[in-house]
Amino acid sequence: MSIKTICIVGAGFGGLSAARVFSAMGYDTTVYEKEADVGGVWSASRRYPGLTTQNPRSTYALSDYPMPSDYPEWPNGEQVQAYMHAYAVHFGFLDRIHLNAEVIDARFDEKDMRWSITVRTTSPAGDEQLTTAYFDYLIIANGIFSVPMVPDYPGTEAFESQGGQVLHTSQFNDKQTVHGKHVLVVGYGKSSCDVANAIADSAASTTVVARHLIWKLPKYLAHVLNYKHLFLTRLSEALFRYIHLRGFERFLHGIGNPLRRAMLGSVEWVIERQLHLRRLGLHPDKPLETIARSTVSLVTDGFYEKIEAGEIGIRKNSEITRLEPGKAILDSGETLAADVVICGTGWRQLCPFLDEAIMQKVTDSEGNFRLYRSVLPIGVPRLAFNGYNSSFFSQLNCEIAVLWLADYLKGGIELPSVEAQNEYADRKLAWMEARTDGKHSKGTNIIPFSIHHIDELLDDMNVNLGVLTRLKQWFRALDPGDYAHILPRLQQKYARQNAAPVELGYEKGI
Repeated sequence: MSIKTICIVGAGFGGLSAARVFSAMGYDTTVYEKEADVGGVWSASRRYPGLTTQNPRSTYALSDYPMPSDYPEWPNGEQVQAYMHAYAVHFGFLDRIHLNAEVIDARFDEKDMRWSITVRTTSPAGDEQLTTAYFDYLIIANGIFSVPMVPDYPGTEAFESQGGQVLHTSQFNDKQTVHGKHVLVVGYGKSSCDVANAIADSAASTTVVARHLIWKLPKYLAHVLNYKHLFLTRLSEALFRYIHLRGFERFLHGIGNPLRRAMLGSVEWVIERQLHLRRLGLHPDKPLETIARSTVSLVTDGFYEKIEAGEIGIRKNSEITRLEPGKAILDSGETLAADVVICGTGWRQLCPFLDEAIMQKVTDSEGNFRLYRSVLPIGVPRLAFNGYNSSFFSQLNCEIAVLWLADYLKGGIELPSVEAQNEYADRKLAWMEARTDGKHSKGTNIIPFSIHHIDELLDDMNVNLGVLTRLKQWFRALDPGDYAHILPRLQQKYARQNAAPVELGYEKGI
């Protein structure tokens, strides 16, 4: 049976780019989104105060739809969500998106080769309705930031019974709720620092509790150079060792290693002095190169200044061990006043609507996703994932992934054997484990190798960029517009194939 109908779970960048590409390629697409608006992590229900992009506007867009020129260099959460809504309107697929529609069950019938998708739809009045629809193909784009992970602190029940709150940064949507309260913000990533910075002027006290310090990148290095020209280029990726080396990378990680280390060292020296990390006692005490092991975090405007002014307190190398009404106890034994605990403590990568048998094929015993090219589960028919490749250019990685998937479904890409795919997954997960000390979001974090991943997908499609464009990307921040030609090329390719099937068959003697 040919594939005609496609179900897409989620309306973040992964779901929207999938709907755009597959609609343009002639498929009947349906998107289910459990929130009341499109946007994924940028949805109004998940935006914390102070949320902005980490990427500058010009680099955080889909290839054929630039962000509005009147947006600031780092758009805020509301602006990104508005952009994503406008994208669906512009390309005419907004009516294919069902909002307030949560997929609660997805089952595959191997006999009919179809998915039955059960959806719970909630009306504005709160009424619920269950419906089931059938599709030829399922794309899961619920995102790797779909389920907030909040620590289960001992004493939480008693803490909350006396009016205390424990919540994730994505669940903290109104800064007025902490006015005049003592707030602990757990974590040192971007969301934690954004929240602490945003509430410091209204909370009675704001204290960051950080288990580990990490390097943070200033938006403008030495207050002059936009960080995108240093960290969003092919050269910046080449400074970190990829799973396999080619071209100039071999030099940088071979006899040119002293040059590579000097380049990173000079940037580290500037950041250290620009942010006064030694003076504030906030130096990570590890090389800048370690940013490749886990997450990359941009400096929140005003955060370090508020720490120096005493408006934000910080307890580094610390954890909360217990909560009691009105207070928290740290592992150092220190007790802090606490009315609200806001946790920037990461996410769980879950697909609760898939049955256990399928999940066992999709993941390994540690819960790591085993996806070929971060898209296809090995040995599971008519199922794909999009957005399970967190990166500097998450939106572009989503878009290129669905272009690759569309080419594959049309017959333009021949997969290697199942054995070879398993070897690929084993090798990649082992490399991730060693490189990140296990902090790879269950096999879904490809930071800082966004462009490498895109290249691999485009090489499979035989549509990679020209030499001059690639050379430009070595020294200038990647421009998503460089990839806008790929969808039209795919459309032309398969329009020609579909235009004369009888003639081609006759020539082949069929």
